[in-house]
Order: sequence, then structure tokens, then C-alpha cells
Amino acid sequence: QVQLVESGGGLVQAGGSLRLSCAASGSILRINYMGWYRQAPGKQRELVASIIRGGRTNYADSVKGRFAISRDNAKNTVYLQMNSLKPEDTAVYYCNAVDFGTTYWGQGTQVTVSS
Repeated sequence: QVQLVESGGGLVQAGGSLRLSCAASGSILRINYMGWYRQAPGKQRELVASIIRGGRTNYADSVKGRFAISRDNAKNTVYLQMNSLKPEDTAVYYCNAVDFGTTYWGQGTQVTVSS
């Protein structure tokens, strides 16, 4: 069983930055896939960025060059550094982990970008 707790969301002006953190209840060393997703009001949840155990990353086209995902296995934490934020980045951001075929989600953290 993996529990994920997100933090770091908030209100920021367009062009600003935020760093989201996702702390796992146990070691993330064995977890191959971890990702950040977001869901805006009235829209489907979408992948923002993912990272696998070997460090390879994947990003949605809309955030490439602005967001960076990283994982610190020693701290059992995955981060999402978000720069040059835009109003369209406003959403609830969720941390996700897939461990031996089982998917886990955090409770989400709100990110609001004002214009």
C-alpha cells in the first residue's frame, strides 16, 4: 500500500513559479512509474509529467520547457517544478504512482494562476 501526499500548491501570478511535492508513505525505490496529473473544472484529468525509475521523463506538450519532474529516492518524494505559469495551468494537481500494477493517487493540491 502506498500513500501519497501532495503539497506546494497555491495562488500565483502569471509568469510565476511553484514547486509541488509528493511525499510517499514508504520507499519509492521499487516504484517504476510516478507522475503528476491535473484536472481543471469541467475537464478530464490529464497527464502533466511522468518519471520512471531509471530517470526517463515524459511531458505534456503544453508544459514542455516550463515544467520539470524529478524524484528523490532518499526522501521518497517526487517534485514538479513549474515555471512561467499561465492561467491555463490552473487546476488541481494529483500525484500518481503505479506499483506492481496497482495505481495510487494523492488527494490533490490546488494551483491557481491569476492573469
